Amino acid sequence: MKHIIILVLSSFLLSSCATTPDNQDPFMKFNRKIHAFNHDVDRMFLKPIAETYKAITPQPIDKGISNFFNNLDEVSVVVNDVLQMKLEQAASDTGRFVVNSTVGLLGFVDVATGWGLPKHNEDFGQTLGYWGVSSGPYLVLPFLGPATIRDAGGRVVDSFTDPRTYASYARDDEIKRAILKANIIDIVDTRADLMELEKVVDAAAIDNYTFMRDAYLQRREYLVYDGNPPREELDGDFLFDDE
Repeated sequence: MKHIIILVLSSFLLSSCATTPDNQDPFMKFNRKIHAFNHDVDRMFLKPIAETYKAITPQPIDKGISNFFNNLDEVSVVVNDVLQMKLEQAASDTGRFVVNSTVGLLGFVDVATGWGLPKHNEDFGQTLGYWGVSSGPYLVLPFLGPATIRDAGGRVVDSFTDPRTYASYARDDEIKRAILKANIIDIVDTRADLMELEKVVDAAAIDNYTFMRDAYLQRREYLVYDGNPPREELDGDFLFDDE
């Protein structure tokens, strides 16, 4: 459910929801059905579990769990830093991973941010966009949510830089069960962290599907250009104001 974080955070970057061209959402009929399916799954299963988790988990533990999984993501971030030739940022993110994995107790404590090593957001979908690959049509995936053709392919590549992918291939059944439990905790923890922000989205969206689609596409464009989309993009379909 980490894709939802991108959607919700993007709402704070939008001064208004721009209209997405029809050719960017040629699968709208299909997408709306999958969007509705995902919403029902969340409403009936994931959200109630996340609400219970939020109610019984002390805030410091909740924060530590989020930090732990964010730290695992740093491996993929560093790989994509290098693929985008952002070598200085790669060095910073590597240092961040090392510091939080050691001094930060396997990432449960975010020591690195206080040491001047901020977190960055990079993935293979952004890497493809960085080198000029078009996002392609908007696509809503079952259970996984919003994507584009480019980003869906990027997620597959990013799975090969996730340490959990390789741990799940272990012959030891205990390790496999531990990875499965970790993935479930990651999903529930991420969903629980979005409870308050979800209210903002619900209040702002007349059409939830359209809002989330436009927010996702604009946020991805924003990330590809590291917060500085070309002027023609700003004046056209993707509208951003500085916070």
